[in-house]
Amino acid sequence: MSREDRIQRIALVGPESCGKSYLAEFLAGHFNTVFVEEYGRTYCEKYGMNLTELDFAHIAGGQLYREDVMAKQANGILFCDTELIVTQIWSEIFFNGVCQPWIIWASRLRHYDMYLLLAPDIPWKDDGLRAFGRQREWMFNRLQAELEDRHLKYEIIRGGYEERTRRAIGAVEGHLNIEQLNGDTG
Repeated sequence: MSREDRIQRIALVGPESCGKSYLAEFLAGHFNTVFVEEYGRTYCEKYGMNLTELDFAHIAGGQLYREDVMAKQANGILFCDTELIVTQIWSEIFFNGVCQPWIIWASRLRHYDMYLLLAPDIPWKDDGLRAFGRQREWMFNRLQAELEDRHLKYEIIRGGYEERTRRAIGAVEGHLNIEQLNGDTG
């Protein structure tokens, strides 16, 4: 088992404008490790929001590549600002319920030890790329259903920035303590 395979991967998921990027960076600093930026944001800043299915393939591949690169730098734990289930659901939004099968397949192969599902209970902010403020509750429910259907370990993070930061730290600490008690940290 390689060092990267022993890294605890925690994915932050949720609809747009719910604090994933802020929280991923904050948690990485708090736990003295690194985080993976959302590749889709970088891609859209460069190429725009007129996305095709091929763009989603590039976004999914770029996200996986960045995770693999950052896992080599992680200090026992890696925080991921999004992952491929989110890419899948964004594809469903853009293409009327359709996502390329390989993205779904790849999302089922990638393992995360825990998901932090961020609720859309903070104000939506228009940053020039965001366009789906009215679909945040739908996306939150769709993400939760997907996590449930796949039997993935997740915790919902709610509240204002201060409260959700505190709750996220507590969830991660609780997860790490359970892993240490079970002797599963490698």
